[in-house]
Amino acid sequence: MTAERTVPSPGVPPRDHGVSPVSVMPPRGTATGFRLPGTRHPARPASPVWLLVADGVAALSGTLALAGAQRHPLCIALLIVASLLLRPRDGLPPVPRLLEELPAVCGRIAVAWLALAALLAAYRPEHALSLRTVLTGLALQAATACALRGAVHGRRRAALLRRPHTALVVGPVATAQRVAAAVLRHPRCGVRPVGIVADQPDGTEGLPVLTSGEEVERAVIQNGVRAVLAVHPSARAEQGSLLRALADSGCVVWEVDVDSPSYATKERLAGFSCRRLDMSAARRGSVGKRALDILVSGTLLLLVSPLLLACAVALRVSDGPGVVFRQERIGKNGKPFTLLKFRTHRPVDEHESATRWSVANENEMRWFCRMLRRTSLDELLQLWNVLRGDMSLVGPRPERPYFVRQFSQTYPGYAARHRMQTGITGLAQIHGLRGDTSIEDRCRFDNAYIDDWSLWQDICVLLRTAATVVRPTGS
Repeated sequence: MTAERTVPSPGVPPRDHGVSPVSVMPPRGTATGFRLPGTRHPARPASPVWLLVADGVAALSGTLALAGAQRHPLCIALLIVASLLLRPRDGLPPVPRLLEELPAVCGRIAVAWLALAALLAAYRPEHALSLRTVLTGLALQAATACALRGAVHGRRRAALLRRPHTALVVGPVATAQRVAAAVLRHPRCGVRPVGIVADQPDGTEGLPVLTSGEEVERAVIQNGVRAVLAVHPSARAEQGSLLRALADSGCVVWEVDVDSPSYATKERLAGFSCRRLDMSAARRGSVGKRALDILVSGTLLLLVSPLLLACAVALRVSDGPGVVFRQERIGKNGKPFTLLKFRTHRPVDEHESATRWSVANENEMRWFCRMLRRTSLDELLQLWNVLRGDMSLVGPRPERPYFVRQFSQTYPGYAARHRMQTGITGLAQIHGLRGDTSIEDRCRFDNAYIDDWSLWQDICVLLRTAATVVRPTGS
């Protein structure tokens, strides 16, 4: 049973994002029945062909600085390939301007020329490039690239002004209307919001508020919606099924941070920090995460089965019947499941088990129960939850329904934790947020883990957990 309490960070009140808490029940039918005709094709991003042509022509112009044997086809090919591989990545409209892109363009061209010079000096010393040749080639290529890329970007900006990307804004009505109004005041963004998606209208003026799947579907088809702006932080958790359906229908989903520039990104929309959510990549990643869960949990269950049996027998002998402790916890998307642990204490009744925050005084436990909790051996049965698919090895720790409702109302970031499968360990736990620690801090670490998720991060968390497996308290 979790031994935790709500300890806010000293002197820092929870930030109010103006969002409602996530429901601990399965998603409502507001958007779960949302479907679009199968004839709708995915949105096509701006074609990179013209920028590729511009960079290729610029690289060819730079080779004019090479002389004689230095102008070997292999050298030219290496320079072109290096220049194309180091291309800046295109982001959200507005289209970048020449001065904004100048440092990146010159930097990558300099890297390409320095790499070519180093290769020639290492493998063909007689054809080594002089400093004058490198600087001349760099200047020629940079000037050509800036001119050609500027022309391509100019055409794109003109096209976006004529036909901006229509978008829906998903989130609380007041916040979503504020974002939509700001975007509409800046047409050069290339995005034109046409509606707000929320649970219910609040009477404020602005864009129409869509509250049902049918209204969203009609708006998407009639307006040719190709972009979705999800207001950070909980729109993604509350409207996950809707966002996935919109992504499947061909819309590009962007997450917008309204209140603070928290994203380490240069992508901006009307001054708001934003980033693209790759919903398909998340699904591909979930396959790898599930494969890792099955492989590791299955292997560990086989290896520690004698230890589990020994713990069960010792617990039965020392503390009587009832070896396994079962408790309802809340998992991904608010779905409840039964968590398994070795029993280390006996609640007075079901009500105390579901609503009491801290367990009985650890000093009053029998010595074997204290040992199980201190060494985290009582958590090993959760490997079965992982193998069944109720949990993952790495993820936010699951909590009881009573406290999920309570924390979701108190801490805005708590609701967003349920957009990923809960886990045995997580980023918060390896940073010491275990036992009587701040719930606000846990929310921050859990959401950071979800935002930056990768399979390698899961492996790192597991290795760090294994290195610090002996803990003073359970979780």
